[in-house]
Amino acid sequence: MKKLLVLLVLGLLAFAGLGIANLLIGTPTGTSLTRNAAQDPEFLKVALTLERACLNCHSAETRMPFYAAIPGAGHLIRHDIAVGRAYLDITADMNGGGGAPVSEVALAKTEWTVREGTMPPLQYVALHWDALLSAAEEDALMAWIADTRVRQFAPEGMAPELAGGVVRPLRASIPTDPARVALGERLYNDRRLSGDDTVSCATCHDLAKGGVDRLRFSKGVRDQIGPINAPTVFNAALQFAQFWDGRAATLEDQADGPPNNPLEMDSNWPQILGKLGQDQAFVEAFTAAYPEGLSKATITHAIAEFERTLLTPNAPFDRFLAGQADALDADQQAGWAHFAKRGCTMCHAGELLGGRSYEAVGRKADYFKDRGEPVTDADLGRFNVTKHEPDRFRQKVPTLRNIAQTAPYLHDGTANDLAAAVDMMAKYELGVTLQPGEGARIVRFLESLTGEYLGKAVQ
Repeated sequence: MKKLLVLLVLGLLAFAGLGIANLLIGTPTGTSLTRNAAQDPEFLKVALTLERACLNCHSAETRMPFYAAIPGAGHLIRHDIAVGRAYLDITADMNGGGGAPVSEVALAKTEWTVREGTMPPLQYVALHWDALLSAAEEDALMAWIADTRVRQFAPEGMAPELAGGVVRPLRASIPTDPARVALGERLYNDRRLSGDDTVSCATCHDLAKGGVDRLRFSKGVRDQIGPINAPTVFNAALQFAQFWDGRAATLEDQADGPPNNPLEMDSNWPQILGKLGQDQAFVEAFTAAYPEGLSKATITHAIAEFERTLLTPNAPFDRFLAGQADALDADQQAGWAHFAKRGCTMCHAGELLGGRSYEAVGRKADYFKDRGEPVTDADLGRFNVTKHEPDRFRQKVPTLRNIAQTAPYLHDGTANDLAAAVDMMAKYELGVTLQPGEGARIVRFLESLTGEYLGKAVQ
C-alpha cells in the first residue's frame, strides 16, 4: 500500500511537472495571427487571446512540448493537431487584421465552442494550465465576432442585432441590370446551349422544383447520368464558390462549365455562338444590352446576372428572426433550438445557413464504408481541385434555404428525405444520436426555411 502511494505521489508530481514545463515553455507568440492584427487594435486583443488559448491545436504554427519526443506522445499530439486544424485552422481562417476577410464559418465555430464550453478539452487543460479563457476574454471575443459579422457580411442597413447573429434574414435583392437579366433568363432556358438542343440550364435546375431536378444524379444529353447531385440554383449568387468542390469562383465561371461537359450539354462555345448568331432578333436584343456582342464572356455574364435575381427571402424563419414570434410554431421553434444547441450552426451559418465552407464528409464516422458503394471521383470533393490531402472528401456545405424542396440530399443523393438527412448529419458530422422527437422537430424547423420567389413560396 505504501509503495502504491509513493508511486501515486510520484505520478502526480510528474504530471504537475509537465504542466509547469508547459507554463515555462509558453504558447506560440508572434505568429502570423498577431502580426497581421498589429494595425487593428480591436482584433489584436482577440488575436492575443486566440494565440494563447487555441493556436497550439488549431494552427501549423504550434509550439511542440518537449515530451513530444517521447515515443507515442508525439504521434498523439500531432494527431490532435491534425484533427484540430481540420475542424478550424485559426491562422488560415481568422487572420482578420487590417480589414482582411475572416471566414464566417470560423466565427460560428469559435462562438459555439466558447458558448458551449467544449474547448479546450479537459485533457489539454490538465497539461496547459493557462488555456482557459477568462470571462472578460470570452465577452471580448463574442463582441468582436458579432461586430465582424456586421462589418463584413451583413447587407447595408440591416439592424446590428440581426446582422451580428450566427444566422440572419436573407437579403431581398442584389443590384442587377434588368435588360441583361432578361437576356440571361432566355439563355437559362435555351436548349441551344447543348450540343443536340435537348438540354438547358433549367433542365437540371428547374425553378419549379426548388432549383433542382429532384433526381439523385442529373441527366444530360442522350440521357447520360452525371456523377453528383445537382445543387439548387436559388441563392447561389450568395455562396462563396460554385459546384460541390468549389472549382468555380463565380457564377460566370460556373456557367462556363456545363456547356463544355460531355455528360451534361456536350457542346462548346464556337458551336453555341454559331447557333445563337443565326437568330437575328436575339442578336439585336443582345447587342443592345451588350454592345461588345455575343461571346462566351457576355453569355455567361447574362446567365449569371439572371441567377443573381434568384433570391428567396421572406421565409417564415426570416420573419421569426426579425421579431415575428408566431412566424414559427412551437415545434419549429424547438427544432431551431435543437439545431443551434447541437452545433449545426457551426457550418450552416450566415444568411444562407451554409454555402460558406468546405467540410469533410464523415468527420465522426466512416460514411463511405457505411454507404456500401465504391468511392468515386466526385466523392473526393475539394481534393480534386487542390490535390491537398486534407481536402480529400471535403465538400462545400450546402445552403439549407428551401431545403424541404430539394430532395434527395447530400452530394451523392443518398438521403431521400429530410429525416434521413438529419439523422445522417447527426451521426457522421456531429457524432451524436438525436433524442426521440428531436430529429422530427429539426425537420419542422428546416421546413420554415422555404422562402419566396416572385412573391410566391418556392415549390
